[in-house]
Amino acid sequence: MRQLAWLALLVLLTACSDQSAETPAAGSTTAASYQKQLLEQLIMAKPGDVIEIPAGTHQINRSLSLKIDGVTLRGAGMDQSILSFKNQTQGAEGIIITGSDVLLEGFAVEDAKGDGIKINECRNLVIRQVRVEWTNGPDEGNGAYGLYPVQCENVLIDGSVAIGASDAGIYVGQSNQVVVKNSRAEYNVAGIEIENTTNADVFDNVATNNTGGILVFNMPNLPQAGVKTRVFNNQILNNNTDNFAKEGTAVAGVPAGSGVVINSNDQVEIFANTFKDNATASIIISSYFSSGYADRATTEAFDPYPESIFIYDNSFSGGGDSPDGVELQALRVAKYGLTGRLPDIIWDGFVNDAVLVDGELPADKKICVKNGESKVLNADMPNDYANITDDSRQFDCELPKLAAVNLQLR
Repeated sequence: MRQLAWLALLVLLTACSDQSAETPAAGSTTAASYQKQLLEQLIMAKPGDVIEIPAGTHQINRSLSLKIDGVTLRGAGMDQSILSFKNQTQGAEGIIITGSDVLLEGFAVEDAKGDGIKINECRNLVIRQVRVEWTNGPDEGNGAYGLYPVQCENVLIDGSVAIGASDAGIYVGQSNQVVVKNSRAEYNVAGIEIENTTNADVFDNVATNNTGGILVFNMPNLPQAGVKTRVFNNQILNNNTDNFAKEGTAVAGVPAGSGVVINSNDQVEIFANTFKDNATASIIISSYFSSGYADRATTEAFDPYPESIFIYDNSFSGGGDSPDGVELQALRVAKYGLTGRLPDIIWDGFVNDAVLVDGELPADKKICVKNGESKVLNADMPNDYANITDDSRQFDCELPKLAAVNLQLR
């Protein structure tokens, strides 16, 4: 195995040396210098190694890969140690990691050709003070995901930043036991997205200037369904950036101006957040049928209905005055007049008729709202908006509160 590693290293370094070096900007290094060193460190890493990324802007022109467990990749700070993939010519990601017990800390990945940092099938992952950014701002040509753990268990994302992703800045999918905290997501399509994930806590973050601030989604045809997500103590502000997702992606249908969107997910708590000036609505609760991708085939096991949703003790201000899309604008004007605004919470109105008892959802499957005078608009989409109402008495209920996620990580 050691001989194979050295052979791979020789091939990579030969490829790097064959490429013409560019004149670096002040404070930066060429792809042919630091890139060789970093490739060697990643390929030859052993459990327990700490790979230090020095301060500076380091030009990288190919994907980087880490396959070893127990490695730390550490820089001098997210604004000091920068891996720039602006001239990337090889690979689909900036960094791809398939090891477990990995710590990423104190560096930045900029302008990756595809996803910024993808971590696949891992256990015990810590991402702390890491920035992923596309420096040209919102653009359909940007990579889809910034920080991107998939099929992982025990994940902590802390104090990190994601800017400019054409899908989700901070995304955790098909995972279990997840905490996203103290982070900032800005100018992405989805700021923070929890998808098909169980037991996730998202708190003390800032989601601003995205298309949608925080998304809690279940998608069909994936190995596991998501359940038990808490979103609390976040600042969810001015998420009004036009949707720049690639056509056909799941987030392409997210309306600009969405604070939190819950789609086809169960046992979700939204509490103690500050929502401000999200032009469509602070919270949208939707089913697969109103998602914009409902023409996709689904497995029989997929549950398209959002159930057991508890919203309480949030602060709402502004918003709802300029919803995205002709239908929502028409709904606003028809119901509230030219100068009116939509309520803080919008529900598409789809329910699973098979579980109704005397025409109502069972207590443990209801959407419950305890949020002062805030109203819920039932858009009645199953009946083509025929019976739109903001009579919120049916949402006057409570659900048992979810337990906190308790991670045991370094």
